[in-house]
Amino acid sequence: MKFILNETSYFGAGCVANIANELSAKQFKKVLVCTDESLIKFKVVDKVLDVIKKAGVEYKIFSKIQPNPTVKNVKDGLKVVEKFGADVIIAVGGGSVIDTAKAIGIIVTNPEFSDVVSLDGTAPTKNKSLPLFACPTTAGTAAEVTINYVITDTKRKKKMVCVDPNDIPMIAFMDAELMVSMPKSITSSTGMDALTHAIECVLTKGANQMSDMFALESIRVIATNLKRAYDNGADIEAREQMAYAQYVAGMGFSNVGLGIVHSLAHPLGARFDVAHGLANAILLPTVMKYNMKSDALPKYRLIANAFNLKYNNLTDKQVANRVIKAVENLKADVGITAKLRDFGIKEKDLSVLANDAYNDICTGGNPRETSVEDMIELYKQVF
Repeated sequence: MKFILNETSYFGAGCVANIANELSAKQFKKVLVCTDESLIKFKVVDKVLDVIKKAGVEYKIFSKIQPNPTVKNVKDGLKVVEKFGADVIIAVGGGSVIDTAKAIGIIVTNPEFSDVVSLDGTAPTKNKSLPLFACPTTAGTAAEVTINYVITDTKRKKKMVCVDPNDIPMIAFMDAELMVSMPKSITSSTGMDALTHAIECVLTKGANQMSDMFALESIRVIATNLKRAYDNGADIEAREQMAYAQYVAGMGFSNVGLGIVHSLAHPLGARFDVAHGLANAILLPTVMKYNMKSDALPKYRLIANAFNLKYNNLTDKQVANRVIKAVENLKADVGITAKLRDFGIKEKDLSVLANDAYNDICTGGNPRETSVEDMIELYKQVF
């Protein structure tokens, strides 16, 4: 068993103040701050910029990043890095921002991948990324602790899932104060994204004792804190717990993989710009039902325990149905009711989406063998 984790993480409200000490200790002189326009508009990034300014370190902002980041976004960021001469990147944002920063950092030190598209899958990079500090503003993707990042190739209409131990951030700052302004819709979709990571981590073929430890802890925390964070965004304790939950889920799935919830979600983002967490939330209960017909069925008991569900004298199938109902209830509690048709998707599009999903890198980790025809049917069930 091989397990890869990041080097250092800070937790707690206000922990981004430690950026100053880390910049000084590592003698970094020029910071590229990756963020997005909304975080600038709502002054969330100012909490980090204030620390950088007090540290007396020169910085440049790059904020031209889309919610589903593209190859062009990465290339634009590379131009800024090259012109400015950054020796460290600080990413302040959700998964889209951190993923973009990862791609930029990898290409800076591995310029032979400057076309970006050659990073798709498990690219054979030789050098560690330009040092990256990750400051997540959402609690979902766990990009701050994983070896994965996702970039959209708009020409091929494909989400490239890039898996590379060299991209893992040097330091993560899990600061709930960066998350309090998260809108309800993003709180719910990113929270369900974290739950999807954790559940798929438990059920995936590659799961092991250590990944289960992280994933089941994540489910336990999400089950009791996602609705709290959704109902009251200013609840710092709930925000901190969700930040922790996404982080530990990331420690698990980054090492053992995911399944076809993600396979099915990726084409929805690539072709119809559906937010990743929302796509996962729409698909999760349906795929969980599908995966009951696999060797993973007994593991639904572990998920039931994490949800604190009672199941004395129930069969594995009955326990699994109770778990799926708990997931459906949580999804409803945080206001997610969307169907695929709500995003302009037509039934005629499903075969193309299913072909993309079948060829996704996550498909191989699913506990049940699947097919394009099965995937079409799964899409139809959430259409």
